[in-house]
Amino acid sequence: MFANYLIGLREGLEAALVVSILVAYLVKSDRRHLLPRIWAGVALAVAVSLGFGAALTWGPRGLTFEAQEAIGGGLSIVAVAFVTWMIFWMARAARSMSGTLRGQIDAAAEGSRWSLVVVAVLAVGREGLETALFLWAATKAGTRESVGTITPTWEPLLGAALGIATAVALGYLIYRGAISINLTKFFTWTGAFLILVAAGVLAYGIHDLQEARFLPGLNDLAFDVSDTIDINSWYGALLKGVFNFSPATTKLEAAAWLLYAVPVMVLFLLGVRRRQTRPATSSTKTAGTSVPSHS
Repeated sequence: MFANYLIGLREGLEAALVVSILVAYLVKSDRRHLLPRIWAGVALAVAVSLGFGAALTWGPRGLTFEAQEAIGGGLSIVAVAFVTWMIFWMARAARSMSGTLRGQIDAAAEGSRWSLVVVAVLAVGREGLETALFLWAATKAGTRESVGTITPTWEPLLGAALGIATAVALGYLIYRGAISINLTKFFTWTGAFLILVAAGVLAYGIHDLQEARFLPGLNDLAFDVSDTIDINSWYGALLKGVFNFSPATTKLEAAAWLLYAVPVMVLFLLGVRRRQTRPATSSTKTAGTSVPSHS
């Protein structure tokens, strides 16, 4: 639940900040009559994201085992690619996100009736689709059968729902000016943690492709600590649920984990350090992303 809670919290907060900026700017510029278009776009983006998640969950059913594993493994790798891009993009674009969105609103307000709807759909929908894909991959990885047991599906989904609910509440409080969050630190810490989660999802995707006989080495193990680490114990469940740790890991899984986690983490931390040492050209109370106050 914790890993999915964090995914829901981080992705949900990004979407909540986007909505807060869109709404606050329209209110600030005395264009409240355009708010229904923003909410229509948000509702459409949420509906598309839920539909995408449903298609991922129920679409592959009825296929052969190998086909399901091949689809699951391929989508897991795609999910890792998307979340990695999202982590680095958010770290770079946080400072300019507010200004970019305001410019898009000004341009859309002068266009057709649907222009603002499209702006909201694109701004929120991207976050929604990324969240649906990565949550699906992380949930599927966390519920893989191990030692004769399968984690109930509702637990990771509940964690994600709680994370999104928390993000919505935080976004509203930020919009109202009730709280101030150092978003730079928030996205730095959660980004580093999600890199480790993504590494586990990648390893799981590799295992799926091995089970689909698309990749070799299914029985070529790097290590097997099943006798030492009980996956049904509290610490085994924690390692499995958060990092997708498998007591019996193939050499290809281990290599994929290391080749992803180490260089990506190093590049991410180097980027964080470079941005921290760069002279600040402006300061905001949210340390990077400001939400205009409403009136």
